[in-house]
Amino acid sequence: MLFCVSGLRFPRVSPVYRFGASSFNGASWSCSLSLLLKKHHFSRRIFIEKSSSYSAFSSLTVAASKKVLDPGGQGDASSPMTDQLESPSTISDDPQVIHNVDSEGMEDDKMIAVEEQESFPSVFANNDEEAHAEEPSVPLHRKASTEKSEAKSRSIPPPGEGQKIYEIDSLLLGFRNHIDYRYAQYKKIRKEIDKYEGGLEVFSRGYEKLGFTRSETGITYREWAPGAKSAALIGDFNNWNPSADTMSQNEFGVWEIFLPNTADGSPAIPHGSRVKIRMETRSGVKDSIPAWIKFSVQAPGEIPYSGIYYDPPEEEKYVFKHPHPKRPKSLRIYESHVGMSSMEPLINTYANFRDNVLPRIKRLGYNAVQIMAIQEHSYYASFGYHVTNFFAPSSRFGTPDDLKSLIDRAHELGLLVLMDIVHSHASNNVLDGLNMFDGTDAHYFHSGSKGHHWMWDSRLFNYGSWEVLRFLLSNARWWLEEYKFDGFRFDGVTSMMYTHHGLQVAFTGNYNEYFGYATDVDAVVYLMLVNDMIHGLYPEAVTIGEDVSGMPTFCLPVQDGGVGFDYRLHMAVADKWIELLKKRDEDWKMGDIVYTLVNRRWLEKCVVYAESHDQALVGDKTIAFWLMDKDMYDFMSLDRPSSPIIDRGIALHKMIRLITMGLGGEGYLNFMGNEFGHPEWIDFPRGEQHLPSGKVIPGNNFSYDKCRRRFDLGDADYLRYKGMQQFDQAMQHVEAKYGFMTSEHQYISRKDEGERVIVFERGNLVFVFNFHWHESYGGYRVGCSKPGKYKIVLDSDDLLFGGFNRLNHDVEFFSTEGWYDNRPRSLLVYAPNRTAVVYALVEDEPKVTGNLQLTENVKNC
Repeated sequence: MLFCVSGLRFPRVSPVYRFGASSFNGASWSCSLSLLLKKHHFSRRIFIEKSSSYSAFSSLTVAASKKVLDPGGQGDASSPMTDQLESPSTISDDPQVIHNVDSEGMEDDKMIAVEEQESFPSVFANNDEEAHAEEPSVPLHRKASTEKSEAKSRSIPPPGEGQKIYEIDSLLLGFRNHIDYRYAQYKKIRKEIDKYEGGLEVFSRGYEKLGFTRSETGITYREWAPGAKSAALIGDFNNWNPSADTMSQNEFGVWEIFLPNTADGSPAIPHGSRVKIRMETRSGVKDSIPAWIKFSVQAPGEIPYSGIYYDPPEEEKYVFKHPHPKRPKSLRIYESHVGMSSMEPLINTYANFRDNVLPRIKRLGYNAVQIMAIQEHSYYASFGYHVTNFFAPSSRFGTPDDLKSLIDRAHELGLLVLMDIVHSHASNNVLDGLNMFDGTDAHYFHSGSKGHHWMWDSRLFNYGSWEVLRFLLSNARWWLEEYKFDGFRFDGVTSMMYTHHGLQVAFTGNYNEYFGYATDVDAVVYLMLVNDMIHGLYPEAVTIGEDVSGMPTFCLPVQDGGVGFDYRLHMAVADKWIELLKKRDEDWKMGDIVYTLVNRRWLEKCVVYAESHDQALVGDKTIAFWLMDKDMYDFMSLDRPSSPIIDRGIALHKMIRLITMGLGGEGYLNFMGNEFGHPEWIDFPRGEQHLPSGKVIPGNNFSYDKCRRRFDLGDADYLRYKGMQQFDQAMQHVEAKYGFMTSEHQYISRKDEGERVIVFERGNLVFVFNFHWHESYGGYRVGCSKPGKYKIVLDSDDLLFGGFNRLNHDVEFFSTEGWYDNRPRSLLVYAPNRTAVVYALVEDEPKVTGNLQLTENVKNC
């Protein structure tokens, strides 16, 4: 019997496990299984490259600082939004240390002083032609193309002086020793990469050396596993025989084997074959999925995943047809998860997402899609954050070529595709992932407690390891090069940058919180390197960092001394809304709302959101559910009367989203379905858990019912969800037309605690929010900057959006001269309770002949 997994055909053969004395309890395959049902027997030769040397790089500590400027305030557009920060004290340097990368050093966790360090041997030679001069290897799936040739010809600019950050934020001068030291370490590593690896451009193409590479004469497989005592490549192609294809190890911990083509010229390993590396380690015999594997699957009825040798014939490989869209000035991101994007209770596919979800995203007015859970993860309920195979797209949703087709279609629609990439930690899964890969605790990760994240139950990378740098930099490069992603949202960056991982720490803005011994400078330097590589080779690519700490210089260029991200996720805003939603309307403070939204660093761009996937998970609540709760089950149909709770909830849902987009940053993010107030929560299929303490955590009987998106609710003409969705769509299109998120002109003219009104300007738009629960204001004067005629371009009270239609959109509003709220001019408007209205300056319109008749703008409610 045959079964199919994402287009690959598997014979239904039950594997036979042999458990030995290994503490891994790993599977030793003894069955014969070829995806193509074809065997080849032939002799094989083994090859080891020469190696040169490289200088190791240091592990160090440093810190950072914070400065916040208010883009506007009542009466003063440049008034500071935070209290005066404490004067920082000087922090002295410590002797710096590095980790040896040879197997013995990794196992013993040796530390060697930088001053005494000379150079370490590289695991690769600079002159591969000496080894395989006649047959240069190429990575699998790589195809010659103009774009890739251009990418290779690009050069990454050399490091700058790293001093401009002091002109931007003079408070950093108090921590100059540390910041300069950090930058010096970054420059040192760049120099050593240039010297011993041929530059960052070459170094970030580790996938052309490690893992499986193919030449005209055969396949080479290499794996860095210094802790292994012996290694063999096993799989369907050799009937899982560990004696058939034993590997040789060079003096630097790299195992290697060359498999020549068969007599008929076909590859030794057929496309679609399962493969693993069997290693004898100090902990026992272990079968592992190759660390650089490009595809892995979990066959039905089996627990462990298997690596897949994925190398389809040229005629079957997906060929991209559409160029990358031009990077937009303002980002409007639709955060999504392929697996849960179906309306049905099942795991969705790349193809279905491509055909059904991408057109929806485009229609809603977003210009970028951010996709979660791309990197392979054995545990579905981890939301994709416990990665097991870093170079492999998740096989649950389809094949690598299916993902390429999705991305190409998005580009055709003009959508950027951002990947939610996880370099902050890795799954602790020993069978499928990197944990204890070569039998040692300190292979890719720190050893001991330093290498374990106690809250996430995952492993923490050692960013002070040369080979970890190669692995992660190449991983980022791989997704951009092979799949044409347009950038990344780096997950868990706060956890990376601090040894306390941001846990049980309240960041107050004191500069000592950033520039102290708690800073993991190895991680910060890695972030500088990866941003340097990305922006050097792919200037249009976007990088977003998930940082809650407010690390200074986070979104300033590396050349200027910054960390190099384009955007920081403005995470405090979502927490503020949840905090307010637990209070009565009477207890909301307008100044508190504004402060939270604008409290970000000057010249450092932010992506803001009212809620993301975090708030939608089981155990938490979305904004819509906080506002309306159980009333959503009974009063969302238009064929019956609403309830006061629903009326309030729909009104505030729209206002919260608009003011978040209007004031919170230069980019905006929404998790799929939340645009229309998706009911309930996300709950991945799971079974009952029995904890060692005896406590039992109930499961959901492995149900997918709440692991999907009911897009049909937002589309239904007979439900109130549609009005909320149409408002979000209108909001995106207004931003697309006026570009208010990135406008240089922004001023907050009113934060009235008594009237519960907030008024601000972004570009040529005037935003008026009335948060009062029952007071409406007729003839209400609001300040404005520019003279002329204004019109309503967005009204949350529009009947189309589930409002009460209290404003006449045909009315024209003319400014009058005279200072008001520190603005040179003002308008008279009507501000109904619980509404948000956007007024736009009308420019360059044809002259109107005849008399201009103004009409009453207040309708009967």
